[in-house]
Amino acid sequence: MAVAPAHDRLARQLTFLSAVDALKRVERASRITDEGAARGGRHENSAEHSWHVALFAEILAEHANEPVDTARVVRMMLVHDIVEIDVGDVPLHAAQPDDKAEREAAAAARLFALLPEDQGRELDMLWHEFESGTSIEARFARAIDRLQPILLNGANDGGTWRDYAVSEAQLRTRTGHIAQGADALWRHCETLIARGVGEGWLTVEANDPI
Repeated sequence: MAVAPAHDRLARQLTFLSAVDALKRVERASRITDEGAARGGRHENSAEHSWHVALFAEILAEHANEPVDTARVVRMMLVHDIVEIDVGDVPLHAAQPDDKAEREAAAAARLFALLPEDQGRELDMLWHEFESGTSIEARFARAIDRLQPILLNGANDGGTWRDYAVSEAQLRTRTGHIAQGADALWRHCETLIARGVGEGWLTVEANDPI
């Protein structure tokens, strides 16, 4: 494979880095913690979320069900939501568009194509690995990606659980795969879920719809 001239390679790398600055403008449903505000402070953005879960990977890797390549998980977390630059964030507890997967794959292809071919191909593969959830690293990455909003909701008097009137059964269905990547982290979530039920942040109904 031909190698692009150094000046062209650098230009493409800088173009990509400039383009992904737009992730800072993508607002998520979760709120940052703010002890002085009821139910939390402002909404976090997707760049903040990506940084936060990358740090989760570094700090919590020892709790993965199987040994993971921590550096690979960190890299995965840094790019896993980059597609939201084009498609926006779809909150977990909101209705999911039928074409979400197709639109995100198209966004990944566009954004990673801004990079030199070798780097773009590598990050595109990393993004697809996260989406598939088939590798050890991807299962752990998906676990901490779901853990972070749960922690924020626990710190913000229910946060998005109350915003979207989430039931206990719905939350378990949408986040139970945390156990596939880290049993220890799911056990902690069980404690937070129980608290959410006790505080009335999560609803509990007979024959709860999933």
